[in-house]
Amino acid sequence: MAGNDIDDTLTRIEQLIAEERELRAQATGTGLSDDEQKRLKNLQQRLDQYWDLLRRRRASAEFGGNPDQVEPRPVSEVESYRQ
Repeated sequence: MAGNDIDDTLTRIEQLIAEERELRAQATGTGLSDDEQKRLKNLQQRLDQYWDLLRRRRASAEFGGNPDQVEPRPVSEVESYRQ
């Protein structure tokens, strides 16, 4: 069912946001180790990737396509849009 992929994508976004918030809270308190800083950057990139995927899946559904067939773009491609 098309809605499942969209719901799954939203669930994953919520999980990534929760982890990002935990790291940001820690950053304002005790700071972040190098590994945690790398993890935070990775989380931000993954969030960009999942937001892009969600937008594309919703557009596919809106225009009669099959959102289940929309695959995530590589992080490098999604990140290049921001520059």
